[in-house]
Amino acid sequence: MDSPYADAPFIVIWETTRACDLACKHCRAAAIKMRNPEELSTEEAFRLIDDIAAMRPQPNFVLTGGDPMKRPDLVEIIRYAAQERHLRISITPSATPLVTREAIRDCAEAGLTRWAFSIDGATAQAHDEFRGQEGSFAITMRAVEDLRDLGLPLQINTTVSRYNKDSLAEIGALVERLGAVLWSVFFLVPVGRGKAEDALDALETEEVLRWLDGFARGSHCDVKTTEAPHWHRVRRQLRGEGAPDAAAPARDAIGRAPRPVTDGDGFVFVSHKGEVYPSGFLPVVVGNVRERPLSDIYRTAPQLLLLRDRSNLRGKCRYCEFRDVCGGSRARAYAITGDYLESDPYCAHLPNPAVGRRKVREDARAEVGAV
Repeated sequence: MDSPYADAPFIVIWETTRACDLACKHCRAAAIKMRNPEELSTEEAFRLIDDIAAMRPQPNFVLTGGDPMKRPDLVEIIRYAAQERHLRISITPSATPLVTREAIRDCAEAGLTRWAFSIDGATAQAHDEFRGQEGSFAITMRAVEDLRDLGLPLQINTTVSRYNKDSLAEIGALVERLGAVLWSVFFLVPVGRGKAEDALDALETEEVLRWLDGFARGSHCDVKTTEAPHWHRVRRQLRGEGAPDAAAPARDAIGRAPRPVTDGDGFVFVSHKGEVYPSGFLPVVVGNVRERPLSDIYRTAPQLLLLRDRSNLRGKCRYCEFRDVCGGSRARAYAITGDYLESDPYCAHLPNPAVGRRKVREDARAEVGAV
């Protein structure tokens, strides 16, 4: 199957630093307090930006961490990416005292497209406990007011786990009240500090996805999932085969992907030291931007080529009638089974046997034709 993301990812995420003052229960990066001296320098960051800007179609660019606010050159990087290379750029900082009104204003004036905050609990106590820092919720609420005043679009990220699955309705209502343009719902992958026992099982995941579809139907904000591509299968089952992938158009320049984005297929992650991964949740190094341009790595790395051809999938994911719109979480398959091509262990769907047999024949014909 040809991927529309063969030449360029829809989104590039750069882990600007692994330093962060929070201690979140689920932290993919297992963040530390101090910056690593091996982080990409400002000049190396500019070269990475140049390469991303030259890709076609041009990807969205996200600065994450750790906490990007820990980098003293953050505004300089945003200005270069937005004003010199015309990238759509967003940031996912931690809610700490570093997030001042002045810092937000500087990022906005530099050309930032969107700001993303995490909210993992409907109350200050629940959120702060999840984030490992008292006062994080209050900082988020204050900063959201500053974002509104400065006209910078807000995205809310929520990691679904056993800690908050029963309060998602309250969190969703808060997301609506805050006027977010996007609610990005992450489904926990046991990597970094994330623990398998904190993740939802297949039936619980299905229940949440079905609830999320109902929320999206009545919401004014857009909704997307991360590491739960079976959201697209659920939506088609509930709404019909031609159901759109987006609940509503984005209200800023970021836009939405033309087809679901998964690990290595439309999505690529660059670490603070330049290592390239299919995603931040799939810890398989496929190259380093200090050695080769990201564009070259993305287009030619064998692991990414495997991930972008879904006929390589194993188990029920390979024969699923929704393979082309889902494909399962490759990161979760790797975390649980050690094989990123295996079936997503947290998908409850049982594929249609007739469709599975047809896909076997189609894959076989494609293999013969490639010889």
